[in-house]
Amino acid sequence: MASIPSTCFHRYSHSNSISYYTPTPVKVKPISIPRIRKSLGGEVSSFKFKLHACSSSSSSYIGRVGLQRRHGNVSLLSFGSNPKFVSDDEEKADSTSQFLSAMLPYVVAATAVAALVHPSTFTWVSKEYYAPALGGIMLSIGIRLSVDDFALAFQRPLPLSIGFMAQYVLKPILGLLIARAFGAPPMFYAGFILTCCVAGAQLSSYASFLSKGDVALSILLTSSTTISSVVITPLLTGLLIGSVVPVDAVAMSKSILQVVLVPVAAGLILNTYAKPIVNVIRPIMPFVAMICTSLCIGSPLAINRNQILSVEGIRLLLPVLTFHTVALMVGYWLPKLPFWRQDEAVCRTISLCTGMQSSTLAGLLASQFLGSSHAVPPACSVVAMAIMGLYLASFWGSGSRIRDTMGLFRQVRDTSLNA
Repeated sequence: MASIPSTCFHRYSHSNSISYYTPTPVKVKPISIPRIRKSLGGEVSSFKFKLHACSSSSSSYIGRVGLQRRHGNVSLLSFGSNPKFVSDDEEKADSTSQFLSAMLPYVVAATAVAALVHPSTFTWVSKEYYAPALGGIMLSIGIRLSVDDFALAFQRPLPLSIGFMAQYVLKPILGLLIARAFGAPPMFYAGFILTCCVAGAQLSSYASFLSKGDVALSILLTSSTTISSVVITPLLTGLLIGSVVPVDAVAMSKSILQVVLVPVAAGLILNTYAKPIVNVIRPIMPFVAMICTSLCIGSPLAINRNQILSVEGIRLLLPVLTFHTVALMVGYWLPKLPFWRQDEAVCRTISLCTGMQSSTLAGLLASQFLGSSHAVPPACSVVAMAIMGLYLASFWGSGSRIRDTMGLFRQVRDTSLNA
């Protein structure tokens, strides 16, 4: 019996070229043809074939990763820019940014080691430099945003609402419980709670990309939580630690406004109305952001080296690691609850956004309003969340799933026993 492949094609009326695209199959009753002669390749008495109806669209649609536009069988990511007009310079800048983001965990680890082994490398960085350094990080974020990015938020209310709840409700409660359960040292307690009350880290967007998650959702979630932190972070901090350490919520809001909202807004305006300027500064901004991150991490570690290496400092490591581990787990399983049932990509994204927070902002606020010793938990948090978050993203990106973890351990155990 012979068979005929059901290839779906469309012939343009103005040319002889054939454009192939992915078909949308429609089940129909098989058609029986009584006889096909040798012209089709042999004696065949009868055969059946399936008819497939095909459809194609050139209209825009909201896909799993941002706003996409389909042309034939090619799906182009157009989040934040028009894919038809992406220049070579922008592609090179994006490649550079992705490379530096991939290197960031190693830079963070090297910074931590250098600050603890040779404190003089970072002790010159006083807290007066924190605000400009963090402003440089936020400016590098702002020049990659557009008004269309925020318009997408109104089209995805449920995932954003879940992410917001995980960020500003579950995470502060989790931090408070862990701090009390482990008996966090008094000199670090307020800084640890403050770390649990800040917005998601911008590095989580790259982690979502590595994990094959929902990159557009990650960008929207981190951007919106960062902007809303002007109001929410001071309120949460005053509510949770106001009885332990005096917190000036108004002054903290002004500081966040200056180092977060103003640079992000400036970058957004430049990206909207001064594209030539953005094209000039965009290639160097990833380097600026990496240097600023290194300074914000290294300085509190170097200045408080003796306290970190003391018994009290060692006791801080377990609460920090526990917080990030549990936050990543809660952020993953929360969207999977039966009444939400979000897909795997959304669950991975919310997990990374919940477990990776803007600890550099927490370090700045702690050094300005709580004292230098309270900047140690945010600095330790940066190291932990960068390494744990990006390695988890790589685990997911390799095709592995959380539910397969025990199977992987069994395979490793069996292999080692057989060897």
